[in-house]
Amino acid sequence: MAYRNGNYAAFYVAEPFDPSALGANATKDFQYYNLLRAWKGADSSFPFNDSHDKTYNVRDGSDWESTLKPRLRERLRNSKNIVLFLSSITANSRALREEIDYGINDQGLPVIVIYPEYDSKESLLTNGALKQSVKNLWDKLPIFRDSMEAVPTLHVPMKKELIKSALQNDGFMVGSKKEPGIYRYNQ
Repeated sequence: MAYRNGNYAAFYVAEPFDPSALGANATKDFQYYNLLRAWKGADSSFPFNDSHDKTYNVRDGSDWESTLKPRLRERLRNSKNIVLFLSSITANSRALREEIDYGINDQGLPVIVIYPEYDSKESLLTNGALKQSVKNLWDKLPIFRDSMEAVPTLHVPMKKELIKSALQNDGFMVGSKKEPGIYRYNQ
């Protein structure tokens, strides 16, 4: 069995990739992922252990069945959770569907959902519950919406301190996960 110590970051990248020199970097959700990497680079104690660094990189034009899909699955098997960036630009791409379906429904990985367009725990909530506008984002990724009852999901805004706390929370790691359900930091 694989040693599961990575955080698998899942985010939308336009398909096909932007042909500009920026490539995937031109996609907002990918930029949020890069922010996590920058926090880790600036502070080695930041608890993000990037599963994408655990196998060799693939190129944008790599074959889906023979290269991309097996690589995604290998990374997920070496992960303790999924960190999903969910925003208004997130789209139901083939790669994102595969990552979420395999990660939740095959590997049982808990999911930490980061909402980049929200900046505080209060901004996600109405009367202590997740806002309807937050829940509406789940419809952008039906496989997530329809599978999230199988694992614990923690919903957090794009706030470094809360993300750090979420990444350190044993209840959202595959070996010690909480009961399936929707969790959030209350006011």
